[in-house]
Amino acid sequence: MALVPLYLIIFLTSLLHFVAAQQTNGSVSVSASLTATPDAKPWLSSSGEFAFGFKQIQGKDNFLLSIWYDKIPEKTIIWYPEGGPTVSTGSKVDLVDKRGLVLSDPRGKEVMVRGGVINSKMDKTNFAGGRFQLRMLQDGNLVLNTLDMFSGSAGEAYYISRTLDGSNSTNSGFQLVFDETGYMYILRRNGERFDLTVRGSLPSGDYYHRATLDSDGVFTQYYHPKNEGTSWRVIWFVPENICTTKDSKACGLNNVCSFDDNRPNCECPLGFSLLDPNTPYGDCKPDFTPSCDEGESNHGGDVLDFIELNNIDWPFSDYVHMNPSNEQTCRTSCLNDCFCAVAVYRDNQCWKKQLPLNNGFKDTSNNVKAFLKFRKTDGPSRTGENKSGTGENTNRRTWILGGSVLLSTSVLGIVLLISVIYVCFFQIHCWLSAQDQTHKV
Repeated sequence: MALVPLYLIIFLTSLLHFVAAQQTNGSVSVSASLTATPDAKPWLSSSGEFAFGFKQIQGKDNFLLSIWYDKIPEKTIIWYPEGGPTVSTGSKVDLVDKRGLVLSDPRGKEVMVRGGVINSKMDKTNFAGGRFQLRMLQDGNLVLNTLDMFSGSAGEAYYISRTLDGSNSTNSGFQLVFDETGYMYILRRNGERFDLTVRGSLPSGDYYHRATLDSDGVFTQYYHPKNEGTSWRVIWFVPENICTTKDSKACGLNNVCSFDDNRPNCECPLGFSLLDPNTPYGDCKPDFTPSCDEGESNHGGDVLDFIELNNIDWPFSDYVHMNPSNEQTCRTSCLNDCFCAVAVYRDNQCWKKQLPLNNGFKDTSNNVKAFLKFRKTDGPSRTGENKSGTGENTNRRTWILGGSVLLSTSVLGIVLLISVIYVCFFQIHCWLSAQDQTHKV
């Protein structure tokens, strides 16, 4: 689909004046510049509420060109160049005639890029381009979609504003507007509004407002009292529950998403561990992968077993749907199927799934059981955590297995020790007997 630039029309007068004023309320002349140093003074808006300059992050020699709220303790960043390039000490931003702001590193190489979409950042402290995008499509829809980190291509949309009118293009969306009163809406070509901020939902008083595509893929509008040291508060967000939204990919492969306090949280289930320990929302690697190779068959349940997880499902990874089914049939069918890694049982139905698992989520309102296959001799990982109804039994099996191996090793050591003592005693006895015979002669 073709793209048009994403118009964020923000009628916050003081913000729009950040380039037009410095600390002395004078204009910034062409060729003016800022240099990234710890003691550099930013350009302030005429009201003094917004600052533009280099902000130190992630260590002493990392600076981010940005705009931030300057009068609140958090100094919350509200804009930075697409991709969030951090630069080192000595980098500069110049106000260049007919080009605007140009960012360059200490060697003079240009860094800033331009774009017509809004990308999330990687995480709270990493301002590099993240996994999600906000786009205004040419057809009039505002969408949120995932972003392939390798190719840079957009994935399927997991939120669509549905402001497209195929029969009458004048009814379709045209611009995303965030006005001076704090309301956000999509302006249709005929001048009508499609409200994103619900009418009457904004608090009365003097507040800052911002809308952010957060690193977890949730598009959120916040507000903050101007004269209080409190934190940012949420007004609205989309999608309603990113964990259960198809194509959101809030968490990586085999990972499980839970929606806590209106934010997604990712965690590998029992039997899996993070591929990258520093990326909790990333992919989880399995401790055991089913195989149809010779010698991997179950032999009546002697080789393989299940970890039972409650209220967890991966709804888009099944290759067989058994309806009707009972729990025992579901377990047995997966146990004897060399392709089956997980079986999910709910409402007298069974879904058999292969790895990798997609769009996993946990919901306590779901009356669902997931059975994760594992090899008995290996045991599941993280056995110290009782994450499911059968976690305690699994721990006991693993402890017994470990105890048995330890006991066998100890017994073998004792037998070897006795054998050595016996051989040494026999050799000494033979030597003494030979000496005694020599003396007799």
